[in-house]
Amino acid sequence: MNLSDKTILITGGGSGIGLALAHAFSGRGSHVLICGRREEPLRAAAEAIPGLEYFLCDVADDVDRRRLFEWAGERRSPVNVLVNNAGIQRPINLLEGTRDLAHAENEVTTNLLAPIHLTGLFIPHLMRVASEGGEAAIVNITSGLAFVPLAGVPVYCATKAALHSYTESLRWQLRDTGVAVFEAAPPLVESELHMGRQVVGMALSSEEAARVTLAGMEEERYFIRIGRADWFWSLSHQNPEGAVAAFNGNMG
Repeated sequence: MNLSDKTILITGGGSGIGLALAHAFSGRGSHVLICGRREEPLRAAAEAIPGLEYFLCDVADDVDRRRLFEWAGERRSPVNVLVNNAGIQRPINLLEGTRDLAHAENEVTTNLLAPIHLTGLFIPHLMRVASEGGEAAIVNITSGLAFVPLAGVPVYCATKAALHSYTESLRWQLRDTGVAVFEAAPPLVESELHMGRQVVGMALSSEEAARVTLAGMEEERYFIRIGRADWFWSLSHQNPEGAVAAFNGNMG
């Protein structure tokens, strides 16, 4: 896929992998749109990246998702690529039982239902772009934890595993439409997602994750396993129980 002169919409684009992707796509000569819940990092991104536009919203909110879709449709050029990147990750001690589902529901909505809904909203638009001779794609950011879960963040891992499965179904259904479907699965990445936890030295930089993602898109590798996520994928098929035990033992 040629990533120059495209319009790219990235959810959760104000920090972490989303921000690194925004810089990388802009560096290829594309026009970047981002959204997020906090205006300060969005404004900072707009100041740092030429031509970037942002929209303040919470993708966990159904109304905000529809507003985002309408806003993106009003831009000067049609969206070519939707990047479902926004995500949250919360440690959960399952030994304490479940007293309040609100946090888990928000995590599931943000990480899984939001990309499913946004994808559904954008599919007719992207199919039209493709039918008119343009390039169009959906990129879902999953995780190596979709293949080997980290027990301390069980809901996050479950949502990423579900998004991986959904992406495979999506790719199959869209196979004859001209809309490419990519999955980028990074390992632990240095970002706000892991704030307060010791990941330095184990985590990949967000810039490297973005670089590999764009390289995979340009090479038309539709399942992009980044860094140690490729090891997670292989080990989960060879020895799934051993992979979970080894990974969680190493993480302490």
